[in-house]
Amino acid sequence: MRVAIAQLNQTVGDIAGNDARILAAYRRGVEASAELVVCPELALTGYPPRDLLLRPAFLKANREALDRLAAATGEAGLLVGFVDDNAVRPGRPVLNAAALLQRGRVVAIRHKTLLPTYDVFDEDRYFEPATVNAPVEFNGRRIGITICEDVWNDADLWPERRYRPDPAGELAAAGAEVLFNLSASPWHLGKDRTRHELLHRLARRTGRPVVYCNLVGGNDELVFDGQSVAFDGKGQLLAQAESFAEDFRVIEVDMSGGQTARTVPVEESLYRALVLGTRDYLHKCGFRSAVLGLSGGIDSAVVACLAVAALGAENVRGLSLPSQYSSQGSLDDARSLADALGIQYDVVPIQPPFHAVKGQLKEVFGGRPEDVAEENIQARLRGVILMAMSNKFGSLLLTTGNKSEIAVGYCTLYGDMCGGLAVISDVPKTLVYRLSRWINEDAVRRGVVPPIPEPTITKPPSAELRPNQTDQDSLPPYDVLDAILEMYVVDQKSPADIRAAGFAAADVARVVKLIDGAEYKRRQAAPGLKVTTKAFGVGRRVPVAQRWREL
Repeated sequence: MRVAIAQLNQTVGDIAGNDARILAAYRRGVEASAELVVCPELALTGYPPRDLLLRPAFLKANREALDRLAAATGEAGLLVGFVDDNAVRPGRPVLNAAALLQRGRVVAIRHKTLLPTYDVFDEDRYFEPATVNAPVEFNGRRIGITICEDVWNDADLWPERRYRPDPAGELAAAGAEVLFNLSASPWHLGKDRTRHELLHRLARRTGRPVVYCNLVGGNDELVFDGQSVAFDGKGQLLAQAESFAEDFRVIEVDMSGGQTARTVPVEESLYRALVLGTRDYLHKCGFRSAVLGLSGGIDSAVVACLAVAALGAENVRGLSLPSQYSSQGSLDDARSLADALGIQYDVVPIQPPFHAVKGQLKEVFGGRPEDVAEENIQARLRGVILMAMSNKFGSLLLTTGNKSEIAVGYCTLYGDMCGGLAVISDVPKTLVYRLSRWINEDAVRRGVVPPIPEPTITKPPSAELRPNQTDQDSLPPYDVLDAILEMYVVDQKSPADIRAAGFAAADVARVVKLIDGAEYKRRQAAPGLKVTTKAFGVGRRVPVAQRWREL
């Protein structure tokens, strides 16, 4: 069987546009003599559609688009994800579905059995699960159709399984000769390796070829990496599509595999994920340009590099917003970065408005000594100016805070937290440094000037809101902070577990208290791109008004 894998970048709600991209892929498959063209999960609606699924007009438009696609098919089949109506009550009104289209009609429909409802997923909120799934007859062969989570239930791979059914294994046992999986599997660090191993094991244990078509692109905080794959019945790799880019691969599922899986450095994958997520977030929201503050620090430098890669230098504008506490070194580093990247760069000092605001507040403050209030006035004045630039020029303001800072609340509401997208909010500080070095090394490999000045990478990080300030005045070293953050937030370890791992009790108590106390800030933060297994976003739902503390 000759199969075309259409790895598409779809936009949530753009049913007409998604329909057109699917049809173009189908016609390309026909030209390549493919018997079947496979598209991702919910390719017609985009993923995840969330509460759009509650709108009858949205559901109707999706079904009408499916009918148009069916009418356009000929001898070659088209396997595409869409939202199906659920005629059975009681039950949820819709199902996550895949349709096999051929010769002008809908030949078969299959529904998703396993509905993920954890972390960023909330499919049980909307969809009714399938209770049966049988192989489908297609061109004289029996094929098994599964959707994303339906293959994520390997009894030997997971120490704790979420589901009893094994849809893919059951299809193989029922006589399916080839297993297909339509997927919208978001990326995070390490996900590609896990997914590859999962699908390799599925092919090997069932003895069936596995064809897996994954979505690519950014939708809100999620980044989908593509990396669609096909394995032969022995679990050998037949094909692997590109990562973080649209791709189209034609394979013969009955051939023997033997390709070597492509791997890239962690930093490169992270860079490509953030660039794709930034580009798609802006473009799918209707923005073409971005603005950000350039402090001369590592975080804004990395975000500027990502923005230029995503949007082009001509569409990125950097502002230096110095105060009396800004060091000359930081100002020089910000300008050097902007020059190396080729972006427009402006300097707007905040010292005059800062003195004016302090003067206005002098009487009501009653002579109290300067403290965090005055520090935050500076941050908020920067936010006011950056938002003014955003409003005036129609550019999206990018925030530059990293995961470590956001975790412990080392950020200012309505100040440096102002913006429409928090590009590196799921990247711990230690990983920001690794990413910055990779960016410079990649520039050298490409024969261009490394954009990030070396002092930006090597100097002690500082918010520069008071004389001689450094982050470590109020925080543990970032390698310690990030390790505790990983254990407490990502691995759900208790403070006692973290202390038992060798961390100082004072550091553990301090970091845990800061993380718990900063939830109200994170609730008001700009959406951020998810690149780790647990981000501060829709996948982590901790009450703001709560008193549980574990020490």
